[in-house]
Amino acid sequence: MLKQLLSVLSYVGMALVFGALAIRIFRPEWDQYAVYASWTGLALVVLYTLGQWREIAQFFQRRSARYGVLASASVLIVLGILIAVNYLSTRQNKRWDLTANRQYSLSDQTVKLLQGLTSPVKFLVFDRQEGFERFRSRLNEFEYQSDQVEVEYVDADQRPVQVKEYEVQNYGTVVVDYMGRRERVTTDSEQDLTNALIKVLNPQEKRVYFLSGHGEKDPANTDERTGYSALVEALRRDNFEFGPLVLAQTNQIPENATVVVIAGPTTDLLESEVELLRGYLARQGKLLVMLDPPDLKTPRPFPRLTGLRKEWGVNVSETVIVDVSGLTNVATVPVAAPPYPNHAITDRFNLITMFPMARAITPAEGAPADRSPQPFVQTTPRAWAETDIATLEAQDGPRPDPDKGDVTGPVPVAVAVATPAKTDTPAPEQKEGEEQKSPETRLAVFGDSDFVANAYLGLEGNSNLFLNTVNWLAQQESLIAIRAKDPADRRLTMTANQATAMFWVSIVLIPAAVIGAGVFSWWRRR
Repeated sequence: MLKQLLSVLSYVGMALVFGALAIRIFRPEWDQYAVYASWTGLALVVLYTLGQWREIAQFFQRRSARYGVLASASVLIVLGILIAVNYLSTRQNKRWDLTANRQYSLSDQTVKLLQGLTSPVKFLVFDRQEGFERFRSRLNEFEYQSDQVEVEYVDADQRPVQVKEYEVQNYGTVVVDYMGRRERVTTDSEQDLTNALIKVLNPQEKRVYFLSGHGEKDPANTDERTGYSALVEALRRDNFEFGPLVLAQTNQIPENATVVVIAGPTTDLLESEVELLRGYLARQGKLLVMLDPPDLKTPRPFPRLTGLRKEWGVNVSETVIVDVSGLTNVATVPVAAPPYPNHAITDRFNLITMFPMARAITPAEGAPADRSPQPFVQTTPRAWAETDIATLEAQDGPRPDPDKGDVTGPVPVAVAVATPAKTDTPAPEQKEGEEQKSPETRLAVFGDSDFVANAYLGLEGNSNLFLNTVNWLAQQESLIAIRAKDPADRRLTMTANQATAMFWVSIVLIPAAVIGAGVFSWWRRR
């Protein structure tokens, strides 16, 4: 009697379960009744199963049942492992970029910025539905690097209110929103997206002034060899503006000067100008000096400017660096290669840099205790600083002569000095969202100004080294890193004869050889 009752209950339980499934499909508004029915049906099925425990025990005593249980358990274990691996892979995934130029990986600078975020950043993509795909690959990388990044794709045609709120004018616009500050870009390139992120993270204007009036390099010069126009564009990408500075006219250094640059002067500064720079440094100023080496016709001792640098523990030698390492075809183009001296500017810097005609820059003896100069760029050991410049034109080539004062390699090419401000010096006002920094006076000196000219800025790490130096001077250590590169051009350019030869080899000769080998093999088997 009990078995018959349990059997009836099992049929009722199965009917309730199937009925709950039908309700979920055809009557979703009755969902609460489906839940009650499914749980009741499941309870009745379990009750029936417990009532059949003797029959179940007898069944599992058979050999075939034991084998079946073992096989089922193995299948369940394998399924469990696959489910666990899939679950973990969705949360702890790893990607590899095998392209030669790592064009699908974010640059060190972008990764450093994203991983340093302490507040949420939102990237809103305004476009049509079919246009979203070109942004996904890059922005997915941004999300992968930081939990603080949120990406939202907005159909500009379907959500006009949000388009108006974010002042979007064109399809394909990405709005970067951080703590109420917004920047807009209209491309999916990493360089532009990172530039927008830098601007919202550092809203205060950073301005670089280039000293002029002494034959210095002109940032407005677009000459393809000696101009600085490409350098100015690189500074803009790091959120720096620029302007000229003629101290003889202004008689003061602007209050908004983040960094003052003296790039390749051909004459010495006036004493009054040196005094202005000395006072600027005393007020936590940031100064970058780039001096070209002397030559046979125009030696450049610059006593007043040299005196200012010696006050900060930097010695500028009257030498020309000669490099016979073979890394370049010209001995007077020294090369610096990793590992670089330990300094924040060259931290994890793994690119070589080239300096067309450079002089040695070394720490001066007897520098003040609070001004400790540190070399951060130096040549390879197979270079030296030549003091007898006339030997550079000798037929048998120059050779190092320590007795004449030549400095053997590795030779320092750049030196940096940082000193904390006095305790009674008020710290500059910090805006909301900016990192709090202790004020410092910072000075960097290079023995060459041509390495960032238009002709050489794109060589290996020259651009990154200069921008890292400017950001260190501006106390923006978060921007010191390797920046994004343009994708490598892998196109194959051929002449008409080469294209014809490629056609005959690939379309005619190779298929004919394969067919001939097959025919020969068939003939021999016969």
